[in-house]
Amino acid sequence: MSGTPKLNILAIKRPEIKILHMTWLAFFIGCMVWFNMAPLLGSIQDTMGLTDAQVKTLLILNLALTIPARIIIGMLVDKLGPRLTFSALLIISSLLCFAFALADSFETLALSRFLLGFVGAGFVIGIRMIGEWFPARQTGVAQGIYAGWGNFGSAAAAMTLPALALWIGGDDGWRYSIGLTGLVALGYGLFYYFSVTDTPPGSTYFKPKKVGAMEVSTKGDFILYAIMQLPIVLVLGVLAWKLSPANMNMLSSGTTYLVYLLLAALYFYQIYHMVQVNGRALKNETPELERFHFSQVAVLDLVYMVTFGSELAVVSMLPLFFKDTFGLSILMAGVVGASFSLTNFFARPGGGWISDSYGRKKALLGLLGGLAIGFVIMSFMGSFPILLAVLVTMLTAMFVTACNGAVYAVAPLIKRRMTGQIAGMVGAFGNVGGVIFLTIFSFVSPHLFFLFISGSAVMALLAVFLFFKEPTGQIAEVMEDGTVQMIDVK
Repeated sequence: MSGTPKLNILAIKRPEIKILHMTWLAFFIGCMVWFNMAPLLGSIQDTMGLTDAQVKTLLILNLALTIPARIIIGMLVDKLGPRLTFSALLIISSLLCFAFALADSFETLALSRFLLGFVGAGFVIGIRMIGEWFPARQTGVAQGIYAGWGNFGSAAAAMTLPALALWIGGDDGWRYSIGLTGLVALGYGLFYYFSVTDTPPGSTYFKPKKVGAMEVSTKGDFILYAIMQLPIVLVLGVLAWKLSPANMNMLSSGTTYLVYLLLAALYFYQIYHMVQVNGRALKNETPELERFHFSQVAVLDLVYMVTFGSELAVVSMLPLFFKDTFGLSILMAGVVGASFSLTNFFARPGGGWISDSYGRKKALLGLLGGLAIGFVIMSFMGSFPILLAVLVTMLTAMFVTACNGAVYAVAPLIKRRMTGQIAGMVGAFGNVGGVIFLTIFSFVSPHLFFLFISGSAVMALLAVFLFFKEPTGQIAEVMEDGTVQMIDVK
């Protein structure tokens, strides 16, 4: 590994750097499509005559499908490869984007928005692609650049689409703005397919032996895997509850109970697939060479639930908090709120670099500790001067986004052929955390909300300290002809 070239993001003639830039740009465009509705909601509401409840429903639907989609996309990318999966996702999303832009009823808006949640799962695809092209000693920084810069697509949508709609003018300005993002996704999806490869020349793309569930190594891992499926199903139930007569009254009681029944059936169907995929591990011991610790995945799930979940929740509530607490204008409060996500640009790659340089477990422990302290201080910032409050917010955001980067510095090092599924499950838990924290926020004050996140970070820190086994040495992958290839993970 000592001969590995230095990661120079300007050396675009090097194949792996080209792949890095092309893949974060694919994720960037996917984020623009995923978040192209939010900055134009005012115009959409006026043109379509939507009620406030219908607007809130669209916001929920925009996130709902992303949770299971990340798991599904993780399976597909491991089976089909990131080149085909990312290209197909962008192209299909462009068609859904056109459908949303041309919608003439709330039902069409809702259906197309719900299905567009799939594009939010594009993040998972790049994790596998970057993991294939970069060695373990550089994967943290590379994954951080990919995720941090790609996430800027949401900020780009917020900054450019309203101005574009205003420039076009008229009641349909928002339709042209959203349609343009679909057109960009369509063009880049085709370009990406013809411009990249899944692996460097001469490398093997390892695929799961079976599709439908993640492979595990022991009966204990199987039980833990089954337990970790529960939060994903339960949080989808929470989203249905939000749409029920008890809250937004967008679903009837009968439909709500039907959704609950379908979610329960989905859980047991997934358990069935898990048994089918892991029959050997349940009957016989998995050979030592092929084993991995599922506890590594479970701990990353919990950490990302806290880190990315808190980012989603805080970004959602922060503008209104600063507006009400400090009397800021809507514009200034929005700028302060957006600053939380803007730290992704440098802090997420920084978290990956810390993980690469000082160890995976140490990075997670240190960054979670800083995150926990930061949210404790944020819980008291209602009594701070405005400048100090903004400073505390930015510092806490740096720990949050850096810890996101540290999580995905580890994910590709656990089991290469299942990187997509691992990244998908971890990513799904990030969205689960967002729903949980926002639900908590609807019942408590901002002071208690920030303290709750801090307490959750402490619990995640303890999970890392007690149960996380840092990937070391090499992992084994068995090729189709039966030969074994060893992959460095340190």
